[in-house]
Amino acid sequence: MLKTSFIIILILVAGISHAQSPTQKLEQAYNNLLADIQTKYATVSLCVLDANSGKILYARNENLGVSTASTLKTIISATAFGVLGKDFKYQTTLGYNGTISIDGTLSGNLIIVGGGDPTLGSWRYPSSKEATILNSWVQAIKDAGIKKIDGSVIGDESVWGTQTTPDGWVWQDVGNYYGSGASGLTWRENQFDLHLRANRSDNSVSIIKAVPAMPYLKIVNELKAGAEGTGDNVYAYLPALSNIAYLRGTWGLETPKSGISAALPDPAFDAAFRLQDTLQRIGIKVSAEATTSRILIADKKPVPVVSQKLTTISSPSLSEIIYCFNKKSVNLYGEHLIKTIAWKTGKTPTTKNGATAVVNYWGQKGIDKNALNILDGSGLSPGTRVTTFAMANVLFQAQQEDWFVDYYKSLPENNGMKLKSGTINDVSAFAGYYTAGSGNKYVIVININNYSGSGINKKLFRVLDALK
Repeated sequence: MLKTSFIIILILVAGISHAQSPTQKLEQAYNNLLADIQTKYATVSLCVLDANSGKILYARNENLGVSTASTLKTIISATAFGVLGKDFKYQTTLGYNGTISIDGTLSGNLIIVGGGDPTLGSWRYPSSKEATILNSWVQAIKDAGIKKIDGSVIGDESVWGTQTTPDGWVWQDVGNYYGSGASGLTWRENQFDLHLRANRSDNSVSIIKAVPAMPYLKIVNELKAGAEGTGDNVYAYLPALSNIAYLRGTWGLETPKSGISAALPDPAFDAAFRLQDTLQRIGIKVSAEATTSRILIADKKPVPVVSQKLTTISSPSLSEIIYCFNKKSVNLYGEHLIKTIAWKTGKTPTTKNGATAVVNYWGQKGIDKNALNILDGSGLSPGTRVTTFAMANVLFQAQQEDWFVDYYKSLPENNGMKLKSGTINDVSAFAGYYTAGSGNKYVIVININNYSGSGINKKLFRVLDALK
């Protein structure tokens, strides 16, 4: 009899557990997370909406502003779709000033006029690859009958002014590939590679080569070899417009990857330099060194204006750009998009104006502007603060738009859900959508700031697993 009663109790307990609603499961999972030693001094914010109605199913600390890391990209990309349209394309023009003589001498300059394209020279798209762009430019130059240039190749990035790095970025990030600033003439995603090797004999680290070669850049190597298994702890300190890079940190012995990627200090110059170098290699001599509009202005020299266009290159569509922006979390694209949003809403194309335009866009759709404290376009700034409730509402409203299919496709898979991740120092976050086996659809934003230790993501996923 006692045995039978015990079995009945177990069945009832199991039935009660099974009958728990997603809200009850979330409550239990959230409290378990708060009880974890890693979250003792952390801020944990969670907002789950019914994706059909927009009603809150479960929320805690949803109105606290938290550092977003890369989940900010969900807001920037949604705004870009709304303001620019999914078929928007950037354009870059190659032209010249001066005259071409009968013998093919251009008495003037070749000018690359940037239009804010973040993909020019990028390896991610067949039409934008460096070799493809350079070949297109060279062919246009040949078709114009130019055989010699008595002048220079100029990279004109003036469309977006002189500030490439947003205010609020951390010095340790600037100079590394993920901290590349947005230039009006971006080139090869504003990065280059350094191949490294740790030496066991004297604990030094050798720079094997730069890819591509960077003859105009001086690299000061302060790296030390790290123990086996410690991997990449290298930071490049290379501010915009500088020609000196300092490498600091450690590179572990037997590290399997080849090296690191650093930020181009002056991408407009590098674009001009690569075109000029290509022309020299095929026998089209250029008399003066490559330069940029920014350098000319700093030297109080006039910036030549294109009098004759040679060719115009269009970027991939915005849908293609945002696909890589969210899937690969390309910070550079976010910094371009936020400036483009300002530009195309009639404001001076600065990060600050772009942030204001983003906030105003969602404010007009009923989201409290004070819940959106945006300092950059990628979430790399730790000073950016957005509430999970505001972010969830952006995600909810995005579902109603004709560009939503492309937006949804751009979100990565995490924990069996369509979630954009975000990670910076002591910040981890996820934002996106989930359809449960029951057919229930959810909008999810979870964010933790100031946690301790490592491996926090699996604990955030345990909370979200309550929806499965």
